[in-house]
Amino acid sequence: MEDREHDGILIMKKENRKNTDAQLLQLLKKVLPRAVSDAALVDKIYDEVERELRSKSRVTAFDKFCSKVELPDLEPKSIDGVKKQLEASFGEAEVTLKPNRKEKSLAVEVGLPDGTQFSGEIQVDANAKAAGEEEPEFKPKFIPFPVCLPGDKELVWALAKIETLTNEEAGIAITKIEDEFWGSKTGQKLLRDRVERSFPEFIARVPSGMLNELGLKRHYKMPEAIKTLRAKH
Repeated sequence: MEDREHDGILIMKKENRKNTDAQLLQLLKKVLPRAVSDAALVDKIYDEVERELRSKSRVTAFDKFCSKVELPDLEPKSIDGVKKQLEASFGEAEVTLKPNRKEKSLAVEVGLPDGTQFSGEIQVDANAKAAGEEEPEFKPKFIPFPVCLPGDKELVWALAKIETLTNEEAGIAITKIEDEFWGSKTGQKLLRDRVERSFPEFIARVPSGMLNELGLKRHYKMPEAIKTLRAKH
C-alpha cells in the first residue's frame, strides 16, 4: 500500500513539474518578444531554455531510474534486463554497464545522440525481482462452507468457499448462481423435462465452473446427515 502511495506521489510530482516547465515556456514565448526586438535572438533564447529544461528532466529521470531499478544480482541476465530498460527509457542511447562485484554495484553510462552523457550507479538488492520475473499470483485457499436448508438443518451440503469471502457473501453468491443456472439453456431444458426447481437439484447439476467463478466449490453433490458423536464418559 505504501509503495502504491509513494508511486502516486512521484507521478503527481512529475506531472506538476511538467506543468511548471510548460507554463514557463509559454510565459517566455509571451514575454520575450516584448523585451527583445530581435526575433532571431528570441528564438535562440527560447530554444536554449527549452533545451536546458529537457536536459534537466533527463537527468532527473536518469537519477530516478538508478534509484528505483531492481537489480537482484550481477548475473548476465539481470544486467541485460537493466540495459533493455535503459534503452526503452532513453531511446537511441549508447548504454555501457560495468559490474563491480567487490562493491556489489553496477556502473551505468548513457550517451545520447545529441552528445549528452549520464553516469550513475545501481546497487545490488538481493530482495529485488529478476528482470522479467513476475510476482506470484495470489490464490486464496478454499475453506469449508457447509450449507443446509431451513426446513432440514440436519442435512448438510459439503461446499467450500475461498477464504476471502465471508459466509454472507458466499450465501449471496450461491443464490446468484442458482438463479443464473435455472435461467440458462441447461436449466430451462431441465425444467421442461420436469426436473424440480430445487436447491438439491441445482447443486447436483450446476457446472463446477459456475461455482468457481464466484469463489465456491462443491465437494459433494449429495447432502449428508450431521453425525452426532457419542459423548465419552
